[in-house]
Order: sequence, then structure tokens, then C-alpha cells
Amino acid sequence: MSMNMQGRPSAPAAASADAAPTVTGNRALMLEEPLIFEIGSTDVTGVDLEDAPAHASRLGGLTREAAIGLPGLAEGEAVRHYTRLSRQNYGIDLGFFPLGSCTMKHNPRLNEKMARLPGFADVHPLQPQDSVQGALELIHSLAEWLKTLTNMPAVAMTPKAGAHGELCGMLAIRAAHEAKGDARAVVLVPESAHGTNPATAAFCGYSVESIPANARGRVDTDALLARLGPDVAAVMITNPNTCGLFEPDLKRIADAVNAAGAYVYCDGANFNAIVGRVRPGDLGVDAMHINLHKTFSTPHGGGGPGSGPVVFSEALAPFAPLPFVVEQEGRFHLVEEESASAEDHGQSFGRLSAFHGQMGMFVRALAYILSHGADGLRQVSEDAVLNANYLLRSLDDLMTAPFGGTGPCMHEALFDDSFLKDTGLTTIDMAKALIDEGFHPMTMYFPLVVHGAMLIEPTETESKARLDQFITAMRAIATAATNGEGERFATAPHYAPRSRLDETRAARQPVLSWQG
Repeated sequence: MSMNMQGRPSAPAAASADAAPTVTGNRALMLEEPLIFEIGSTDVTGVDLEDAPAHASRLGGLTREAAIGLPGLAEGEAVRHYTRLSRQNYGIDLGFFPLGSCTMKHNPRLNEKMARLPGFADVHPLQPQDSVQGALELIHSLAEWLKTLTNMPAVAMTPKAGAHGELCGMLAIRAAHEAKGDARAVVLVPESAHGTNPATAAFCGYSVESIPANARGRVDTDALLARLGPDVAAVMITNPNTCGLFEPDLKRIADAVNAAGAYVYCDGANFNAIVGRVRPGDLGVDAMHINLHKTFSTPHGGGGPGSGPVVFSEALAPFAPLPFVVEQEGRFHLVEEESASAEDHGQSFGRLSAFHGQMGMFVRALAYILSHGADGLRQVSEDAVLNANYLLRSLDDLMTAPFGGTGPCMHEALFDDSFLKDTGLTTIDMAKALIDEGFHPMTMYFPLVVHGAMLIEPTETESKARLDQFITAMRAIATAATNGEGERFATAPHYAPRSRLDETRAARQPVLSWQG
């Protein structure tokens, strides 16, 4: 036995049936952490303060009438409490995030160093343009990269996230139709598109009609083409789609949509699978958002920060929003005002947001792009697709892949719950068991077109050794599930700080305040 295995049990001792419980509730380095209200007391403070002198209130009748009720702790106890809580967080720097359709890749520290440079981190949107030439040049440079990678002539940098980008694209499409006096009212959305697509179309005032998927998990092209007509304003299609599959008929669809007087909006949330390999402009796309916080690093766990620039075709470029950056005689200018001249963006649908975008995300994305270069970005997509197919083929003999027989996937491996039939177990049981193995669960029950879906996206930044470990864990869990070991799953996770919660009750009857 090697030295580093001496004294290491095969499983945590506290999880063993015959292991004695500890008095403290701690399990070695897994420390039991009470609520801060249980540690401190609301009738004391962590520091002694003299009584404040009497003075006239300036709160306009909003003076607090009772004690605020926060627990008082000494500095050391407060620091220990939050440090111990931080050790119970799971993050991309701790382990593998196999979330499908989220692209939770490693965030290079170089990006963070660049984003913290004073000229970028401290920039204010209301500064004189002469004082932010470096920031404007960076935005302009990033925009040029995005246009090159997509082969699209224009880009709007202001959208703050993917769904915000969808809104931007659809507003431009609506403006283009209005400019022609064409009152179209319907947007077609395939079942394999992201769920924000129909929501965005409806928000813009359109009626949404769903287009079915075929047996291969792609859009039913014949059904889509048959529905085209003078009332259709646009088709919103996700490529690669929500099932992790490439839509091979997109060029045929785009040509037919444009011939019918409509536009093609492409959801670019999955651009990580094709960046450097496929240019959406070559496929006839009219507008597409790019999630900088997915394709170009900075994982977006916790809801932000996001950034979703939108690239436009020549037909839609005149309708793109303000502001935008232009270069004139070596200086960079922010065009913020509409003009009567169409050449000066006179057909813009206006502003989408108060200022120009998420500067920190722009810096991180450009740092990522420049550090990889054109050939490196191509390798990003190739490695992401390779890793996903490695997972798919390493698991599809035990787990059911609904479209596994239709060829390779793109950047996501999709499984359903068919292999769990008659076991009494469900997708969520698989996810809870995976927590015990030290992994964040995969995306569950999405996409909705697949029953009991398990969507796994390894990204390009996970090593083969890490993928092999994940595959080993998944195979062990799947084998246990199909071998009748249901009791093991019923109470999983066993090794997490807290065991399984009644999630339905927690959602419907949340306890949001401390009752001492």
C-alpha cells in the first residue's frame, strides 16, 4: 500500500452503519455548521460601542422601532462561520460541472487579471470619450473578432445576456418588417430550441407556433417549410440545438425563410460547439446572440455576470441598436444618437440598455480569444465535441441515449430515463447519488422533449482523467440502479453536509426567517 493511502478508508467512516457518531456532529474536516443565529445571540454585539449622543432624526419617520435582531459575534467567530460555509460550496475551481447547455468551463486566471486592470475595472460609462479610448478600442476589437468568427457584417454589444440578446435580435427583425410596412405576426420555434426563444417572441408581441422535431432529434424541416407564409415574421432556431445535435438543414431552411420574406434568428448559446469550425453567416442566419459567458469563458453560475452580443446580417444591420463604436482617423467614438440618415443608423430600433454593455465580460472574452488565437478557438470546439462524444459512447451501453443511434453529438451528451424503467428510480435519484461521488449533478429534465433527460456537457477544459473518473462514477451508479439497489438511492446524498430535502415542500413552504 502506497504511503498516501495509509489509513484511508474506502468510504467516509461516518457513513458506515457501525461507525460511532461524533459528539460535535463534525466528521473530521467535514465540519457541522449551525446557522449564524445558533452561534451568536441577538442580545449581544461583537464589539463594545458607547451610546450615541442624542440628535435629531433625519429619517423622516422611518426610524427602526425594534431591535434589528441580528446575532452578535466576535470577529473570529464571524470569520470562521463564513469560511466554514465557503468550504461547503461547489464551484468550477473545485470540481467538474457537467451541466448541459450551460458551458461551465474553466475560467483562466489571465482573464481575471486583465479585467482587474484599473483602466477597465474602474471605467465609468459617463466618462468623456477621450478618457476611455482604451476601453472603446477593446470593445471595437472584440466586435471585430465576433464578426469574423460568425461572418456577419454588424454586431450589437449592448445585450447583457442570452435572452437579452434574443430580445435585441427580435426587435431588429420587427423594425425591419415595420420599415417595409409588413405586419407579420407569427414566429416559428422548433421544439428543439431553447425555452427562452418562444418567451422572447411572445414578449415582442408575436404569436408563437411550435415546429415538431423528427426522430433524429432535429427540426422537422418539411413541417417548417410547409408552414412558411406571408404571416411568418421569423424562425427562431437553436444550432447546435438543445439536444446537443447539429441542425444540418439550417442553410436550406434559411434560404426558404428569406425567400418567404422572413428572417432567421439563431440562438447561439451553444456556439462553443462550432466556434472556429462553422460561421453562422455562411448558413444564412440573420441574427444570432453569442453568450460571451459561455463560449469565451467566465462561467455564469449564480446568475451572472452575463453578456450576449448579437451579430446581424446585411439585411438587419441597419436596424441594430445604439450605441456602437466606430473608428475614425485612429480615434474611437461611441455613436449614441439616432440620425435622420440611414447611413448613420437612422433605422435603428433605438437603445436596448442605458449604457454600452458589460465591460468586465468584454475584457475577459477578448483575453480568452487573444490567448487562444484563431487556431486555438477551433481546437476549443473540436475538444468540446470530442469530450462529449467520449462520454456518450462510454455510457450508452448502460444508459439510454435517445439519439445515440443517429450519429455523433456535438458538445453535449444526452440520456433519458428509459434504462430506469421498472426500477422505481428517476433521474433525480441518479443526480443525488452523483453528489455522493463528489460531482455536481448534470442538467436534469431538460430538454423537455426528452423524458427524464440527463444532459451532460464536459466542455473542452476537462482532462481525460477527470472524464474517466466521472464515467466510472456514472457507470457504478447506473449499474446499482438497474441491479435493484434502490434503497441506496432513496436517501442519497449521504456524504453531503445535508441529506436529501423534501424539495417540493421547500419550494412551496420556504422558511425565510429565523424563529428562535
